[in-house]
Amino acid sequence: MTEAETLCLAEEAATHWEGCTAPRLLSHRENAVFAIALPEGRRGVLRLHRRGYQSVDAIRSELWWMAALAQAGIPVPGPETTGDGDLLAHLDDGRVASVLGWVEGAPLGLGARPLDGTPAEQMTRFAGLGRAIGRLHVATDRLTLPQGFVRLRWDADSLLGPAPFWGRFWDHPAASDAEAILLQEARRFAREKLSAYAAAGGDMGLIHADLMRENVLFDGTQAHLIDFDDCGFGFRIYDLGTALVPNLEEPGLDAIATGLIEGYATERGLSAADLTMLPVFVMLRSLASVGWTMPRLDPHDPRIRAYLNRAVRTAHAVMEGRPLFRIG
Repeated sequence: MTEAETLCLAEEAATHWEGCTAPRLLSHRENAVFAIALPEGRRGVLRLHRRGYQSVDAIRSELWWMAALAQAGIPVPGPETTGDGDLLAHLDDGRVASVLGWVEGAPLGLGARPLDGTPAEQMTRFAGLGRAIGRLHVATDRLTLPQGFVRLRWDADSLLGPAPFWGRFWDHPAASDAEAILLQEARRFAREKLSAYAAAGGDMGLIHADLMRENVLFDGTQAHLIDFDDCGFGFRIYDLGTALVPNLEEPGLDAIATGLIEGYATERGLSAADLTMLPVFVMLRSLASVGWTMPRLDPHDPRIRAYLNRAVRTAHAVMEGRPLFRIG
């Protein structure tokens, strides 16, 4: 679908919300995301949900959770209801659309670009992110999920089973024979560690599951969490691992990890087992990201090799017991 066709679809979707006008494309990854004008001078975000990625029931559940979190004072965008009082609009081409309130702020970082600031400044920002993640998990544990609530599970099967949600990373066509063997070894290693962690009572619940730099907006010192499209049931430490993965090459990684963990711990406890497993969850996310590239990126996209290199380096370090970062 061309950008012009996508814009036409967004204009159709906007008619379902009273006073919703002027869609302007912001990004087009899993979903097409538009900035829009709302009544009373407010702004919002219109999402055209990608076909086949999340079910209608799953999207409704995501929006319910975001609304409940926003009502509990967690810094996340809340959904806007349509003119019919619904959270979703059904479009003529079979897609669904939703609208969220606008969140002010600047992203924590962008893509593979080096982070701004000194290690001390980065530590402060990541402590803010850790606190926001901890508050999200605490508030979620206080909720009673409605009947019919459904989200995917970020468990051993969805990450490491025969058909992972983001793809069979060990079968990536760009991987060399040696890399493919290593990725298979990392898969077996991670599954054993994950099974033992789960058996020992590893903390599970609803998680954001995609806390990349672009999904964390800072308004002053306040970290806002956005883009819950991949949220689901998983190990809580996965959220911390996901937040660390984009920063593995940062010179200030130790300060980043320290800030994230210490910030989280101010809101929610971390056990010794959680901290021991954190590098494994960093590795899990780096492996999953390799699978993510397979149906989405052009074979010549340089990110494919970058993601593979990162996964290989991380897997080597974790399986050999070498620290990815040092806390404190």
